Amino acid sequence: MVHKEKILILDFGSQYTQLIARRIREQYVYSEIHSHYFPIEEIKKMSPNGIILSGGPMSIYEENSPKISAEIFKLGIPILGICYGLQLISKAFNGAIEAAPFREYGKSHVKIINISPLLKNVLNDSIVWMSHGDYLTKLPENFNINATSDNSPFCVISNIEKNIYGVQFHPEVIHTQEGNKIIANFLFDICRCKGDWTPSNIIEQDILNIKNLVQDGNVVCALSGGVDSSVAAVLVHKAIGERLICVHVDTGLMRKNESDYIIKLFNEFYNIKLVYIKASNQFIDKLKGITDPEKKRKIIGNTFIEIFEEEAKKYSNVKFLVQGTLYPDVIESVSVKGKSATIKTHHNVGGLPEKMNLKLIEPFRELFKDEVREVGRVLGLPESLIMRHPFPGPGLAVRILGEVTNEKLELLREVDDIFIKEIKENGFYDEIWQAFAVLLPVMSVGVMGDSRTYENVVVLRAVTSLDGMTADWYKFPSDFLEKISNKIIRSVRGVNRVVYDISSKPPATIEWE
Repeated sequence: MVHKEKILILDFGSQYTQLIARRIREQYVYSEIHSHYFPIEEIKKMSPNGIILSGGPMSIYEENSPKISAEIFKLGIPILGICYGLQLISKAFNGAIEAAPFREYGKSHVKIINISPLLKNVLNDSIVWMSHGDYLTKLPENFNINATSDNSPFCVISNIEKNIYGVQFHPEVIHTQEGNKIIANFLFDICRCKGDWTPSNIIEQDILNIKNLVQDGNVVCALSGGVDSSVAAVLVHKAIGERLICVHVDTGLMRKNESDYIIKLFNEFYNIKLVYIKASNQFIDKLKGITDPEKKRKIIGNTFIEIFEEEAKKYSNVKFLVQGTLYPDVIESVSVKGKSATIKTHHNVGGLPEKMNLKLIEPFRELFKDEVREVGRVLGLPESLIMRHPFPGPGLAVRILGEVTNEKLELLREVDDIFIKEIKENGFYDEIWQAFAVLLPVMSVGVMGDSRTYENVVVLRAVTSLDGMTADWYKFPSDFLEKISNKIIRSVRGVNRVVYDISSKPPATIEWE
């Protein structure tokens, strides 16, 4: 997709990089994250309205610390350096950086001593969020000091003539009181953005792009029934009408009654052609004996494509497959951060075969989940669907650790169904980003009645998040956890132990595989 205005974020490994992108997008300006390795020639081609240099975990003087070409400062594009980014600016313009005698982590107060466009209407002595061990000890050439903090004499600096700005703190985190105002000043006063990247404009542009791409062809859509694929189906249908064929594949890896729910929903609300394919045996047979999570994902991805390509042959001129791939899927599956490791592949990103006959249409590849939900609202989808928790493409296969069997699937389906129903009945569902159960490949000793048991262990997982990039575990009341544990053990034959996962992301991922 071509965006008229955009902000390029160069990532130097900060844990907050995705937050920068989100804060910009919340002000209706498109932002895109790329590794600090992103070539100067590509930056020139992209022609962004502004560039943000993110923070990073390393010291600028460490041997392998990320560097940047000095040419970036000669492009005439406004630049904002955050934390490590500020230190890169300082180094490029002959400033000095040293190890701070008092490292700053957490809340600090910033004192404005010289107003700049970046600090327009920003309250003095406001709280900011610091996270650094080095600091500036000598001002870069031709830069001015705009603000200080107790431990950072050059906390905000600027070269207004070159449109280069730097802040030692993190304006993107919620703890920085005036952070959104500072980002808005950079976007609108310095970069001259208009802020017209709205859900309505996204829909309008996507419809135009899809029409131009597909022309008179037919399209199949992988409709899982989740938020992303459902919104994608409605959007593509708006663009090409009856030439869209939605295909729902019952993989056997779905939640309880999932396929029935999806078919009923789409038959009631939409006049969209929906083909239902029951293929559980096909998937389960291919997963027999497979325990490696990456192999599972790739097998499922390949099998999906085989089915869709076979279905596409039944219709004339089908060249495209629609998928609800999201930006976090791309970030986690493709190494956006230069040399960072791939966390996992998703069948709708990294699990696809290298050679496939259908070309992909991924209208949400650049969007976060909440942005897709906003698009869905504008398209008129029901709130009950829009607020559904995410469900992974490989389904319950990545929530059964080890080999996937029909018996394990049935057990996990029952546990998951009880958990989700209780969450909804107790009013927790909309506060949670994602909740689910996991079946472990271990057995546990228990006692039921007067008998000793040796049965399965299930894990319950519930997290809060904005976009799935980071997450915190949900704090259920202890009496709810007690109630749900008792109900699962009483109701599901084969389970004698229930545990609750209290790991955050990072270091854990949301899914277990």
